[in-house]
Formats: sequence, structure tokens, C-alpha cells
Amino acid sequence: MFSNLEQTFRWYGPNDPVTLKAIGQTGATGIVTALHHIPAGGVWSREEIEKRKHIIQAAGLRWSVVESVNVHESIKTASADRDQYTEKYIETLKNLAKCGIKVVCYNFMPVLDWTRTDIDYRLPNGASALRFHAPALAAFDLYILEREGASSEFSKDQQEKAKAYLDGINADEKKRLIHNVMAGLPGTKDVLTVDQFKGHLEKYKGIDAAQLKKNLTWFLQTVIPEAENLGVKLCIHPDDPPFPIFGLPRVISKEADLVEVGNACPSPSNGLTFCTGSLGARGDNDLPGMIDRLGAHIHFLHLRNVKREPDGSFYEDNHLEGSSDMYAIMKSVVREQKRRADSGRDDVAIPMRPDHGHKLLDDFNYDTFPGYSAIGRLKGLAELRGLEMGIKKTLYQ
Repeated sequence: MFSNLEQTFRWYGPNDPVTLKAIGQTGATGIVTALHHIPAGGVWSREEIEKRKHIIQAAGLRWSVVESVNVHESIKTASADRDQYTEKYIETLKNLAKCGIKVVCYNFMPVLDWTRTDIDYRLPNGASALRFHAPALAAFDLYILEREGASSEFSKDQQEKAKAYLDGINADEKKRLIHNVMAGLPGTKDVLTVDQFKGHLEKYKGIDAAQLKKNLTWFLQTVIPEAENLGVKLCIHPDDPPFPIFGLPRVISKEADLVEVGNACPSPSNGLTFCTGSLGARGDNDLPGMIDRLGAHIHFLHLRNVKREPDGSFYEDNHLEGSSDMYAIMKSVVREQKRRADSGRDDVAIPMRPDHGHKLLDDFNYDTFPGYSAIGRLKGLAELRGLEMGIKKTLYQ
């Protein structure tokens, strides 16, 4: 029997309420983390990398994946200083490689890394989940942000539902909506102000999806050859949500986008973070088929499930429930592992992490990062571990 997936857990560093000791008790052996205290565009020194690596190893775990080395906005917008930020990015990759850390997740989402309108959506059983509520997002865009041109992007029905939503919430709920939408990059608790966000949007005026793809292609063609020389595998994360918001383009949302990434700079170092939650928020994405067709390029797996709603809303469901068929997804992953084992590849144990777990039980006593509770993710990991084992024993034993 070939290797199992490498079970990993995301950890936000020494200040994360979910400790390395707790993570070790989940059965995970790998850690997914980043040097969140270094802002995007800064170089990660070998000293800082080794310091974090030592903490992880002292807990009996392995730093398996970097998530993320964030791409500076100057690169995404092709600003005059993008060359210097790209050089710093490559310097960080060199330092990671010297420290033996060679799988690096990143994304190319403009301004915000991910967007949710509710980070405490209560399910019928009392668990807390993340939710993207389309009327709430439209209400923010139309009537709080008051973005120029926004009204042309929403139908009359959507505008009416957005207004009804806004009229139905109180001042505290409005403040909470602004906070949730303006949350900064994962790994920080920074929140943009509405005025700051408007300033960021200004930088993207005139940048449509075609231009953003050109900027991504430039980045790939500049960085991937360096990564290949270092033996580093870069893996791009899909957009979350996988459709345009706030007039910002999205370019990693569907299968054709993932194919374009690979074609932009063919290399073993130019790969994918296959996130079933991000891609699964679109009903037209065939996730098992995408894994069958693009599996050779997958360097990292985010396994989670969302429940889609007719109006474009979705919420984080249990890992084995929701709108995506996790059995079929895992079956495709296992088939890809078999192909790798048969061809002699050395990356059969693809790093996998349970993503965006619910808050359950004792989780409510800890101020964890949204989606990154301990028990909720432990439940997801246990379910995914069992699913993988059952499929492998059924197919290959």
C-alpha cells in the first residue's frame, strides 16, 4: 500500500490559542504556518525561519508547508516597484530552501485574502461556522462602501434584498458586518477601515481580469525558474470566494484558470493548492474531475465543504456534508496518489489539512482565528482520515 496523505494542521504561531501540544493530540504530524509578524514584501531571514522551525520540531512535529508567503500588492498591480518586491520574494524562497522547507502556498487575490460576512453563523446544533451572505455583502458594497459603479453590478432584486437586509439590522450588527468584511489577511487581527479599503480599490482602477492575469503570468515567469532551481514547490490558492467582489477581478476561480496558471510557466515548481471549499463555492466546478485532470500539479490540499445557497450565499458545512461530494473528491485524490506511486514520484504523501472547522464544545472558550478552532478541525481531520482509509482499503486491498 502506498503512503497516506500527510495530515497537517494550520498553526498561527506562538500566540495561537491552539497550541502545538493540542495539535499533536489530533494525530496530525505536519504544521502549516507562516511568519505572520513579517509584513507582505518583507524578507524572511534564515534566523527567523529557523527559530520557528525549532519550536515546531521541539513539539515533535514538522513544518510541512508555508501558508503563506504573501505576494505584495505592488506585484499584483504591476506598480513601478514590483521588481524589488519580487527580488525580496525570491530571497525569502532561498532562505526557506536553505532551512529545508520547500512547499509554499500563496494567492493572487486583490486586497483581501478571503471574505466572509459572518464569522459566528450558528447552525441548528449550536456550532459556529463561517458564512458568506450575498445580500449582506451587497448591502456593504452598495450602502456602506458606496462604491462607484456598484449598482450596475447588482440586479434590482439583489439591490432590494440588500436594502431590506441593511434596514433589518441594528447598529451593532452593522458594525460587526463592517468588521467581518474588512478583516485583514489571515494570521493577523488587523481590520481595514472603509476609507483604507477605498484607497486600496483605487489602486485597482483599470485592472481587469485580463490585466491581473498578465501580472500573475509575469510573477510566475520571474519566480518559478528560481523556485525550480531551489527545489521549492509553489502552489497557488484559489480565490475565496471564487467570483468577483467589490469590482475586483478574480483569476483563480475555475478549472480554466488553473490550467492557465500551469501553462504560463510549465514546471514541477508551478503547482496548485487545491481548496475544495473555495472552488466548491461555485456549482460549475467539477471538483473530482478537476483532481483527475490536474492532480499531477497539486502540491497541497485544503479539504473542507461549503453548503451553497441559490442566491450565491454559502456557509461552511461539516467536512463530509455540504454541496461537494467529499467521497468522490477523496477517491480522486487517492487515484492521484496511486498514479504517483506507480510512476515513482516521491510526493505521494500530499500534505492535507482540514480547513475551516466549526467551533464546537470547548472551542467557545478560546479566541481562535476565524475557522481555526481546535475541536472543530479535529473532528474534520478524523472524518477525512477515516474516509481516506476506507477508500484505500476498498480499492487496493
